[in-house]
Amino acid sequence: MRSRYYSDDKSQSTAEQSEQSNKAETENSDAEAKEKDEVEVSPETSLLHKLKAEEAKVADCMSRLRYLQADYLNLQRNAAREKEQARDFAITKFAKDLLETVDVLSMALKSVPKELVHPPQENSDVASSQSSPSNPPAEKSAEAYLKELYEGVESTQRLLLHTLFKHHVKPYDPVGEKFDPNLHEALYQVPIPGKEPGTVFDCQKVGYMIKDRVLRAAQVGVVQDTQS
Repeated sequence: MRSRYYSDDKSQSTAEQSEQSNKAETENSDAEAKEKDEVEVSPETSLLHKLKAEEAKVADCMSRLRYLQADYLNLQRNAAREKEQARDFAITKFAKDLLETVDVLSMALKSVPKELVHPPQENSDVASSQSSPSNPPAEKSAEAYLKELYEGVESTQRLLLHTLFKHHVKPYDPVGEKFDPNLHEALYQVPIPGKEPGTVFDCQKVGYMIKDRVLRAAQVGVVQDTQS
């Protein structure tokens, strides 16, 4: 009896076709499930997502707007402060030049002896008796002319200081204060017993401030520390 032999090619091809069919069915089911999920998204859910996205944009815009508003307010404050400083300190150079004139007037007033400007009471009584109606007025003396000149120079200095004061320029005399290099300029030092070292005991030229700035430092003499 002759044996029969069967080929396995047909069975292998059938298995491959079955596997490919199963794979295709799986892909189709996945695609159908995805499409079904997309179809099942409701309009309310879609609108909610869009609303949240728009709210995030609005929040971002509001944050930027607040930053811009803060920057604008800072810019306004800085501009106003710079404008005020420019107005207050515009005359700094002119006022500093005028201080030399004030110094000259002060030196002129100090050079006149006080007894000539303010004579004793007896001399004033004699002068008033000489100018009484019974006696004709005598010719002015040199002291009288000097006194009038002194009063004129004093009035000029007072008016000039008043004008500077209106523009926030004020003098300061630091005698008795502690020496401050930011406010004072030391011209010399002298050891003085009984006085604290580093104290201002003499002022050659008074200092001047324009608002809170030093226009000119006071030129002073300082008590020297003898222990150093």
